[in-house]
Amino acid sequence: MIKMPPSLLLLCASLSACNLAPSYQRPDSPLPSTISSISSSAISSAEGSPESAATALPTLPELDWNWLAHPQLRQTVALALTNNRDLRVALENVEKARAQYGIARADELPSISAQTEARRSRSGAAGVGEQYSAQIGLASYELDLWGRVRNLKEAAWQQFLQTEANQRSIRISLIAEVANAWLTLAADQERLSLAEQTLEAREQSYALMRRMFELGASAGLALAQNLGTVEAARGDVAQYTAQVERSRNALQLLLGAALPTELLPPPQLLQQTGTPALQAVPEPLPSSVLLQRPDVQAAEHQLVAQNAQIGAARAALFPTISLTSNLGWSSSELDSLFSADSRSWSFAPQLRLPIFSGGRLQADVEVAEANQRIALAQYEKTLITAFREVADVLADRAQWGQRLGAQNGVVTTSSKTLELSQARFDAGADDYLSVLDAQRSLYAAQQTLISLRLSEQQNRVALWKVLGGGNGGATSGYSQAPTSSSAKP
Repeated sequence: MIKMPPSLLLLCASLSACNLAPSYQRPDSPLPSTISSISSSAISSAEGSPESAATALPTLPELDWNWLAHPQLRQTVALALTNNRDLRVALENVEKARAQYGIARADELPSISAQTEARRSRSGAAGVGEQYSAQIGLASYELDLWGRVRNLKEAAWQQFLQTEANQRSIRISLIAEVANAWLTLAADQERLSLAEQTLEAREQSYALMRRMFELGASAGLALAQNLGTVEAARGDVAQYTAQVERSRNALQLLLGAALPTELLPPPQLLQQTGTPALQAVPEPLPSSVLLQRPDVQAAEHQLVAQNAQIGAARAALFPTISLTSNLGWSSSELDSLFSADSRSWSFAPQLRLPIFSGGRLQADVEVAEANQRIALAQYEKTLITAFREVADVLADRAQWGQRLGAQNGVVTTSSKTLELSQARFDAGADDYLSVLDAQRSLYAAQQTLISLRLSEQQNRVALWKVLGGGNGGATSGYSQAPTSSSAKP
């Protein structure tokens, strides 16, 4: 048995702790400290005085079902999370990245294998010879003196975390798409309901006008104009009937399954001000919440991985020591295979010293450093883009109350105008053309109000999405605790 002096053991231990990768620190954030409904031009003005971000990776909160205020919408989203095929692919990619990290981690440990062999051979007139062997060996194991293997393992780990963050991003996008599709179906149902109510009212008006015409109390022109409004309303009913089916098909594609009837949006959902489909998000918000966005976290994991790749490239410039050893038995007789005389062993350390590579190794270091700078720029761009998206959504959010209030006023005014126009026509003071104009104005105003209500709800979905799936409330808290996934598998 070979004994190593204590001084040599200490030297090996100190060398194995060497790491040539740059010390990673999260870059300063080029963003203002808060996000509100301000102009996104504040991004450029804030670049000169960056705010320091927390060094610990923040926790992305699990889906907070409270922001989905409607129970049928919650169940629809849950159905999509179970059956959507894109999400399944993303989950499998996470498992693939986990396995790849396991391969990189295995390189830190020595590989030991056992082998047995029995051989029979004949050479000329010497007769048949037999040889038996059994051995256990240590394959070529690199002493990680400069941290190359450890940095490659760290890069694989960060790539796993990046894939995991990408999966969360797909999950958040899926939830937002399902919510938008479900709300669009609700709006199309309301448009269809409005068209059916309009058709019924105009058919009743036409029946009354026809009766008046038959009695000589109304002109044929007014009857023809009234019939035209009936046919137009019938065409709208057919159009919105098809639109409801298309919206339902689009939602079922996202779900990856048929949409049960009980999960359809209830009638007049967007008109229910007491229980909105989606809860609002308070503001202003600290810009640090952007660190919870999966795309921001994925960009940072990529940056950390490239930082580790620099260490691996630098380590390739230094000598490497590999160990290969075997311990076993070899004998021409099977009965005496494991006797003391049959024992054999070998120990073959190998030193590899790069002398001349045409500049390849130094170029590898420069490539790794360039990739790290690219990853840094991409990380900062991802942060700035996230800020811009949130600021834009909040800018729209601040005006929705006035827009909806104004459109409600337009509907009320148009309804009153139709009532007065009908009264003046009945009294013979105006022709039927003024009634037609009032009907068209009211119908258009009601359709616009449905579209605005849909857009307001979709704005809430967009805000939830751009905030990385958080709701800005007390339930998530936007805590800056270390990520739960920071424990390596």
